[in-house]
Parts: sequence; C-alpha cells; structure tokens
Amino acid sequence: MKTNINYSPGRRGAVLVRRSLGAGGFPLIATLGLLLAVAPRAFAADATPTAAAAVTDPQTILKQAVDEVLGVAYAAPTTPPADPLVTRLRPVLEKYFSFELITRSAVGPGWSSFKSAEQQRTITLFTDLVIRTYSDKFEPGDRPKVTYGKPVEIDDTNRRELPTTITYAGKNYAVSYRLRLLPEGWRIYDVNIEGVSMVANYRAQFDPLFQKGGAAAIIAALEKNLADFAAKK
Repeated sequence: MKTNINYSPGRRGAVLVRRSLGAGGFPLIATLGLLLAVAPRAFAADATPTAAAAVTDPQTILKQAVDEVLGVAYAAPTTPPADPLVTRLRPVLEKYFSFELITRSAVGPGWSSFKSAEQQRTITLFTDLVIRTYSDKFEPGDRPKVTYGKPVEIDDTNRRELPTTITYAGKNYAVSYRLRLLPEGWRIYDVNIEGVSMVANYRAQFDPLFQKGGAAAIIAALEKNLADFAAKK
C-alpha cells in the first residue's frame, strides 16, 4: 500500500494549503520553508544557552529567520542560474529550526523505542522530505507582509509561542511559531497555520505506521516518499 506523508490539514486548514500550493507558494513563507539532510546529533535537552545565544530574544530570532528565508526565496535571478531553491534554503533552515525536536515530537512516545541509528535515519529522512515538499511547490508571487504579535510564554521560561499575521494576496492568515530555548539558542519546533499544527498533523500520520511496524515502517514510508520526489525530476 502506498503511504504518502504530507502536511495536509483538515477542513479550514486544507483550504489554506490547497490555495497556497498554487502560484504564490504561501506555505514556504508561512513556515519558513519548512520543514535537509542534517548531520544528526544525539537529541539535546533544554539547557542554558551560551552567552552569545542568550543576548537574542525569540522574537528577534523569528524575524531574522523570516527575513533570511524571504531574501532567499525572492532573490533576483542570476547568471548562471543559482542552485535550486531547496539547496539554497537548507542552511537557513538548519540555522533556525530544531529538526531533531520536530522529528521526535512528530513520532511521539514511540521515539524512545527507536535505536540510535533509527533515530538518526528518521531525522535525516523526515527533514529532507519536509523541506522538499514545500520548496518544490514554491513559485514566486507577491511578497507577503508579516505582522508580529506579542510572544506568549508556554509552560516554562524555555518555550514561547509567537503569533503572526501573514498578509498574502489580499488575505490575512494566522500563523504561530513555537520556539524552544536549546543550548545553541532559540529554535523553532512547531508551526501552527490557521489552527493546524504541523507536528500534530505529522504525528497523526506516523502513529498508525508505528503501530503496524515500528521504526522500520516509518523509515520505509519516508524513503518511499523521497523516492517518489526523485522519480518526478
């Protein structure tokens, strides 16, 4: 049976995603390109950041991330042509997202049963799939306007939710980013578009796979989806 893994919110969110995968490429901007072939490390727990990282607050980090992604996505054409968008976005996303934490959260409680090699393989595949899913759909349209709301503390001092309003093609969209304070500084670990959590959406797809075949089933599904991407090239 073919298993397609994607960020496909239901009802209200689905309308947003279907529209956005057209000429404007909104999801790339709304989620900072999301979701890389990272060099996996052991998952790190919260910790006090270095002095250099501590001087920057989470909203400043988010604004920097948005500005850098927009700069890459809307860069003027070059001669010879620049590298594909997925290649140019990769280092920016590695800089601002904790894909280890995103992957662990998307898999859920079953993550602890993965062997170390399986965890690393899943992180690599999942992050690569997510970034390709969005960057491959992007076609430059109107440059969106981002308005930042007041940060909200979540549970403790190490987590923040940063609400934004993205104005695109004459319409407003509510997009919230969740950031967590890690040893390297504040990093994005979830994005909520019009009430639909990226992490929760992927977990809903991973849960039945894990119940049927554990880590091997999730890895196989991710490999299949990436192979489908390659076949379309």
